[in-house]
Amino acid sequence: MKPRLQEKFETEVVPAMAEKFGRTNIISLPKLQKIVVNMGVGSAATEKKHIDDAVSSITELTGQKPMICRARKSLATFKLREGQPIGCKVTLRGQRMFEFLDRLVSIALPRVRDFRGINQNSFDGNGNYTMGLAERTVFAELNADKYLRPQGLDITFVTSSSSNAEALELLTLLGMPFKKDDDPE
Repeated sequence: MKPRLQEKFETEVVPAMAEKFGRTNIISLPKLQKIVVNMGVGSAATEKKHIDDAVSSITELTGQKPMICRARKSLATFKLREGQPIGCKVTLRGQRMFEFLDRLVSIALPRVRDFRGINQNSFDGNGNYTMGLAERTVFAELNADKYLRPQGLDITFVTSSSSNAEALELLTLLGMPFKKDDDPE
């Protein structure tokens, strides 16, 4: 069974974008290609248990086992050795990607304290959007009693668009709650 956000994309978002951009070829319209969830664990250099904590929380969030990222260089100031685990990341595509986006938009972001929308200025110039969450326990899947240490994560949305305006329109139609320009900070 298709995730509800994937069905919404095919039935509502694609026709709306085709009309807005004046295109008849739907292949030329922007699509969400993948979502990358990344958790950097700087304290893993001194405390080995923190990387296992991060791996288990990302696995619970995404339903996929993350790849452990290792240090490329040794840095004495950070007590870091080459090859030491310092983070983890997972790349979501297809149904898992749409299910994760649906949970992020409808459950996790409304649980963020004092949430008034996400910043529109975090596009990279090539149609990709990156946002950060200060606390991983805003996701309902994670038990706050199990993960006592506060830990943030970064989420990157990679689109097939090469312009920020088209990617913004795509993510807005998919339900991302962007701040309005006229809102005071």
